[in-house]
Formats: sequence, C-alpha cells, structure tokens
Amino acid sequence: MRIGLFTDTYPPYINGVSTSISMLKHALEKQGHQVFVVTVNNELIKYAYEEGGRVIRIPGVPTGIYDYRLTGIYPLRCVNKIKKWKLDIIHSHTEFGVGTFARILAKQLNIPLVHTYHTMYEDYVHYITKGYFDHASKKIVEHLTLFYCDKTISELIVPTKKTYDLFKEKYKVRRNVHIIPTGIEVERFYKEKYTTSMIDKYRNKLNIKKSDFVILFVGRLAQEKNVEFLIDSQKDFVKKNPNCKLLIVGDGPDIEKYKKLALRLGLENNVIFTGKVPWEEVPIYYQIANLFATASTTETQGLTVIEAMAASTPPIAIDDESFRNVVVDGLNGKIFKNKRQYKKIVMDLMDNSDEIKILSKQARRGAEQYSSKYYAERVLDVYKLAIENNPKYKYDIFGRVKKVIKGNEDE
Repeated sequence: MRIGLFTDTYPPYINGVSTSISMLKHALEKQGHQVFVVTVNNELIKYAYEEGGRVIRIPGVPTGIYDYRLTGIYPLRCVNKIKKWKLDIIHSHTEFGVGTFARILAKQLNIPLVHTYHTMYEDYVHYITKGYFDHASKKIVEHLTLFYCDKTISELIVPTKKTYDLFKEKYKVRRNVHIIPTGIEVERFYKEKYTTSMIDKYRNKLNIKKSDFVILFVGRLAQEKNVEFLIDSQKDFVKKNPNCKLLIVGDGPDIEKYKKLALRLGLENNVIFTGKVPWEEVPIYYQIANLFATASTTETQGLTVIEAMAASTPPIAIDDESFRNVVVDGLNGKIFKNKRQYKKIVMDLMDNSDEIKILSKQARRGAEQYSSKYYAERVLDVYKLAIENNPKYKYDIFGRVKKVIKGNEDE
C-alpha cells in the first residue's frame, strides 16, 4: 500500500504527535508498505525534500503558539510531486494547514482520507483568547472540529474513549469513530538497553545520587499540563525525605514561571529542570526515576505514561479517562483524584520499595500491548475499510482493492 501521512509536526521537532507519526511510519514500512510524509519546515521558510523525495517539508509561518508554524492550504509547488506518489490512502494528523491541504488533495485525486484526532482543542483556547470570549471561542472550535473531522473524511481515528465520547456524545458525529490507542516503540524504553554507567553519567550531570528518591515528569511545560501541582506537592515530600527530587524533563512557555515557583518554595535543590532534551536521550531519564507523575487532564491519551511503563517506571496519574484505560490502579501504577491522595501515594511508596518493584514489573507488561507493530496493524484495518468504501474502487472490489490491501501493487 502507498500511504501518505500529512502532519504539521514531525521529527526533528519533538512532541507526542511527532513521535507517534514517526513511529507509525517505521512500523508500516517494516510491514512492507511505502510511506510518504508531507509536513512543515519548522526551521527554514523554504521547501525541503528528504529521504529521496519521500518526505516533503513545506514552508510555514510562526503562529506564536510554541514553535508551531502554519502552512498555506494548497502549496502548489509540491502538488505534482505528490501526484507522482500515486497514493492509495491519505492519513492526516492535523486539522489545519497541512491537514486542509490533505483534504483538498484527497477530494481532488479521489483518494480515501483517514484522520487521527490528536488534540483536545477546547483545552487550548486560552492561548488565543487570553481568558476573553472563552465560551464563544470553544463553540467556534467545536464547529471547526466537526467540519474537519466529520464532513471531509472517510474514517476517523481517536486514541481513547474520552475522545470517542467527545465526538459521539457531545459533537453527535455520524461518522465511524475507531478507538486505536497510539502505539510507541516500546523497545526504546526497556531498561536492559541502558547500562549502569550510561545512567550514572546522566545522574552525575543532574547532581542526582543513587540514594535519591526521584519523581519524573516528561512533557511540555505549559498551563494545561498542571506541572504546578507537582511542584507544590514536592515541598511536603522534601519534609519527609530531603533526598526526594522532582525531575522535570521538557521545555515550554511556562518554564521560567515554574523555576521561580520552585525557588519561592525553597525547592531549588529538589526540583531539577533539564529543559529540552534530544529525542534519543529521553528513555534514559525514565531509568533515573523511581516514579513517573502527571496531573494533566488535557491529554487525548498520555503517551508519556506508556513510555514510563515500558521503562518499568510506575506511573502515578490523575484520575482522567485518558490514563484510566492504561493505568490499572494498584496493579501497574496508581491513580489519584486530588492532591491529598497524590501525596499519600508517593509518601507510602517512598517507604515501600517492594511495592514499587511489583508495580514496575506489571507496568512493563502492560506497556507491551501498545507496541508500534500492534498499532500499525489496527491502523491498516481502518485504511482497508476506507479503501473498500471508496466509490473509486467499487468497480473492482475484488481486483485492485485486494492488491492495494495486500501491498502487491507494482505502481
């Protein structure tokens, strides 16, 4: 099958969506499919062609939201190149810019369009409105989301039941909605891949001792991630154990605010900020930690929780539907409803290394169901459905479709 992935975020730009798309590309290629990518050039305002022309980067303008850039909706210069790919399916991963381009091309070339909804936009409205007209803005977001995810696509993929309920119960979409939890390359995070000397090197760089009790957060440092919750709780952990450290891996618009908060609470030696770290180094930070913690309620799935589990680092997550489907309370991690519960869980585990070991083993086992291979297989099932239901192929449902699905096209 010849597959086009359209996205506004892709490595070397790193976030959860970027990582999942890169993983999907590699997993599909391992199964013998040809995968092409259309994305944004996040570094220069020019076109770039990589991997023998199979990756096209379109110039975009900065939006002022993190490092995101927005492209034009029909970059004419690359249309003919994409036509030559002779795609069997287009899979869009964004609603705007490149996503709009994917929709135009799919209609123009009569190619089935599958879309994955990655971002709960209603939780991000405050970046644009700054607190003004939030209600009206959320209604606009709802209408735009419905247009992009209901009217213009063949099949819709969401990562969790939380997102499924958004579309089926709140937005009342009639479209097929497939729940497919995003996979990760779980093998990257396995603890046996990293030697003691490698881990010690990073510990020394961060001034963390082996005897320290380390709580880890990995993610974008922004309001919706609720990092302030973790920092504020840290002061009580330090009272109980002066060697308790909160390790915060990532960057974002609120990093300076959080650094000031840690300083104000007298936690400058117990809250460690790494800033942005290279993608390939992220798994090592999980190996430094005793626990992984998150209090974010704005995730569509929360891939960092799965990463922690794959690294055998038990996750402590807030009671949100995005995490509840992954973390089984008391089996492979812990769920908390409020700050009091969070503090109790962490303080209890500080004194119970045996329970941490049990949670670690189960976390590793639980992560394996989110492997990239399993994820790619389920996405391929949706591709097949989109192709079979496309009027273009109705004339030869047992001929060309069969070939496309099996990846036996000579084209």
